[in-house]
Amino acid sequence: MADTRPGIPLRGKMWYNLFATRGAGKSGMLRGQKGNTAMFLIGNHVSSSKGYLAMGKQAAKLGGNTFAFFTRNPRGGAQKPLDEADAAALRTFLRENGFGTLVAHAPYTLNACGKDEAVRDFAHRAMEEDLARLEAALPGQYYNFHPGSHVGQGTKEGVRLIAAQLNAILTPGMTTTVLLETMAGKGSEVGRTFEELAAILDKVRLNEKVAVCLDTCHVWDGGYDIVHDLDGVLAQFDRVIGLNKLKALHVNDSLNPCGARKDRHAQIGEGHIGAEAFARIAQHPVLAGLPKILETPNDDAGWAREIAFFKAAAAGGAPQKPHGQAEG
Repeated sequence: MADTRPGIPLRGKMWYNLFATRGAGKSGMLRGQKGNTAMFLIGNHVSSSKGYLAMGKQAAKLGGNTFAFFTRNPRGGAQKPLDEADAAALRTFLRENGFGTLVAHAPYTLNACGKDEAVRDFAHRAMEEDLARLEAALPGQYYNFHPGSHVGQGTKEGVRLIAAQLNAILTPGMTTTVLLETMAGKGSEVGRTFEELAAILDKVRLNEKVAVCLDTCHVWDGGYDIVHDLDGVLAQFDRVIGLNKLKALHVNDSLNPCGARKDRHAQIGEGHIGAEAFARIAQHPVLAGLPKILETPNDDAGWAREIAFFKAAAAGGAPQKPHGQAEG
């Protein structure tokens, strides 16, 4: 899909012009301006257990216009048989209800740089099957995966193995864009730093088929201060990777302080990132139009409140925290 954000370069410097031309405040965020809610995409991770159309209806019920879902059991296992009529019904529902791009999620057990060959074989098979399924059922969406853990082989080898898997699987005709997710840096995870993600992307031959999903909890836990220096973090992403490669966000608060490298999600406004920082993310012109997916520990009512919070913030308001008392 084409990137519709004005001023976004292939890799470099032009994005700063957004702030000069669109009324940026002192911090570089849009303050006191109404956003474009028609292009604001927000939703949560929904269950796929009841089929394709049920996912769309559930997302819409909560106020979303995008959503994420696991392509199979998150702990691994085989795909379910494809229900072509159900997939077609979802495609119609998405079109008729103005949904944006969806963010399918690979199983957590997919480890493209695992030490054991059997682990890598599963990762290859699962990704190949998942991408074929998306092409058949929901073409033109995003497929997000955790890059993996090198388990003592070293980051350089992890990068090589992940890129090799992508080079073996991606095809010129595919309509799905594969997203590498930013990681928190637990254990031997690859992808904590923008440099590690860039190293993978730079090795992928069909480079237009790969991009990045930025998880707010992960980058915060990984040491990027998106609370006090969101513009600086985005500038660093631009210098290292290029903002044209940022295609989606996982919007999650964190139970941990910045740099903890632990990856513990919290409800929006109930962690160390805080509601005010998420309001700035919702209003930021560089992030406009990107699907924003909630993976917060919630029930349906909680996700509906968080979706409403993001919509209100994107419209230029000063919404109350979605849970509990306002920040003091």
